[in-house]
Amino acid sequence: MSRIELLSRDSTHGDARQLLEQVHAAFGATPNMFRAVANSPAALQSMWGAFGALGGGTLGAKLGEQIAVAVADINDCDYCLAAHTALGRKAGATAAEMSAAQAGESADPKTAAALAFATKVVRQRARIDADDVAALRTAGFDDGAIMEIMAHVALNLFTNYVNVAFAIPVDFPHVKLRAK
Repeated sequence: MSRIELLSRDSTHGDARQLLEQVHAAFGATPNMFRAVANSPAALQSMWGAFGALGGGTLGAKLGEQIAVAVADINDCDYCLAAHTALGRKAGATAAEMSAAQAGESADPKTAAALAFATKVVRQRARIDADDVAALRTAGFDDGAIMEIMAHVALNLFTNYVNVAFAIPVDFPHVKLRAK
């Protein structure tokens, strides 16, 4: 049971209602996470805007979803793991690619570098060094893409914390967290 009210489009008004209508149009449903965040129109606008901005970024949807599952697994976020696994599959990733990403791994060297960086940022609370950034550049990421990887990490920390802290019920097909 959620620790915070899950609002519907019908129980909101103004900006929150308009944003939930956009979410519903994008997903064909209104995922519980957005229903919870709708308690604050400002928080919902921030979250939805970040998803939109990063969705139009240079990394591509597949890598964004791979970063999301890696971060979700570290943070024990069942909700985000389930949601982003489904979205990753929709973005063209195979089940094996999403499973590997959940562990912070990839057979593709460029993706592997991005996942190694993202997981290190989360595990070490952003205490990285110049070699970590250099490894991304060596893998082919420019400074804009490196910042975009960081933005994906930050957005996923926000969503993970919302879902874990408020026990948001998962409304995507379940994916098992890795044993730690």
